[in-house]
Amino acid sequence: MAQVDIARNGRRLAAVARARLVSARWTLAASSVAIAAVALVGGAPVWVAAAAVAGICAVTALAPRRVSVTAPAPATALASAAGIDDLSAIDLAAVAPDPILICDGHAAALYANPAAIAAFGRIPRGALLPLKFRAPEMQRFIASVIAGQRVAPIDYVERVPIDRSFGVFAMPVGNGRDLFVIQFKDQSEVRRIDRMRADFIANASHELRTPLASISGFIETLQGPARNDEKARESFLQIMQAQTARMARLIDDLLSLSRLEMKPLARAGEQVDIAETVGAVVEQLSHLAAENGVRIVYERPSDPLPVPGSRDELIQVFVNLLENACKYGRSGGRVDVTLERTAVGQTPEVAVTVRDYGPGIAEEHIPRITERFYRVDMEASRNQKGTGLGLAIVKHILTRHEGRLTVRSTLGEGASFTAHLPARAPTA
Repeated sequence: MAQVDIARNGRRLAAVARARLVSARWTLAASSVAIAAVALVGGAPVWVAAAAVAGICAVTALAPRRVSVTAPAPATALASAAGIDDLSAIDLAAVAPDPILICDGHAAALYANPAAIAAFGRIPRGALLPLKFRAPEMQRFIASVIAGQRVAPIDYVERVPIDRSFGVFAMPVGNGRDLFVIQFKDQSEVRRIDRMRADFIANASHELRTPLASISGFIETLQGPARNDEKARESFLQIMQAQTARMARLIDDLLSLSRLEMKPLARAGEQVDIAETVGAVVEQLSHLAAENGVRIVYERPSDPLPVPGSRDELIQVFVNLLENACKYGRSGGRVDVTLERTAVGQTPEVAVTVRDYGPGIAEEHIPRITERFYRVDMEASRNQKGTGLGLAIVKHILTRHEGRLTVRSTLGEGASFTAHLPARAPTA
């Protein structure tokens, strides 16, 4: 095997040498003629000239060569070939997703890209930016920019037509041309999420603090003045048990919301018969309706009404809607549950309506009742052992199923909650 490798390497080396000699044949020929001429003129022996020619051929054939690496084309050449040299700064600013303004040393607008026009309206060429942005922080920011000062980014809030938050950056451009670029980075969604997170933590802390304070107070009382009072001890223990159950419900609802938010869409593989599911929920809550003096009226359709989604999650929807109707609409003495086939455009739907005949909900509360911890009547909600998260869970589950919740109510005439569910699989 070693001999085969040696023979193979020898053949490869001979082929390389031969190729080098062939490629350099004209150079070698000229060198040989030159050496022969020098030898004849100088009277050197012929074998010296022959040795010199042989040495040159050996070096040409066998000496290691420096690898020639082709230098990459200059960046300017590549840019030219791609047509980038023909692009102007205006072309680049026009496709930027963030609002961008270019102004001169007098703070007069020279250019506003489409994103800036969409965000702030039309800004005519030559319009003074301090007159467009009247907030004090923007006035100071623009003045510092055109004065040539190095300015840190600032926060700027637009109030009209809606609240929007921007991070504002600026820098001079043009190598001494007295031009400045002002860029606005829309941070509205980030700020909204931050507010929601802060509100959520504050509300959750408040909701947990109340029962904890109550339990702590009763424990101190039982350890002190009521140590030997059996009647007080029994009463306090019942209250502590109710408060503990309230905290457990709140934690369960928080965990449910967390799980729902982790998965934006429900799996489309399972088909759920809404008629059967609602019937099961009505039967499950019959005892709660009886406790509140409410009669649930439900006429189950004879045909199944299948929708794609998760049966367990849809049960949560109807349990929350029916519980609310029985608790907060009990003064009406009756809750109607109806199902019907509807459609939105070409999309068939199944609509499940839960209607109570209680006091109703004022119009100003309706847009907010699906917010976390939002309550129309705080005291009534706590008396009914509500966590303020039920309708938020309903909204999230319906959103996961590409459905929606509509609410209609008139004060003194009750309220109706309708869950609209698409009758075909949600899109991926």
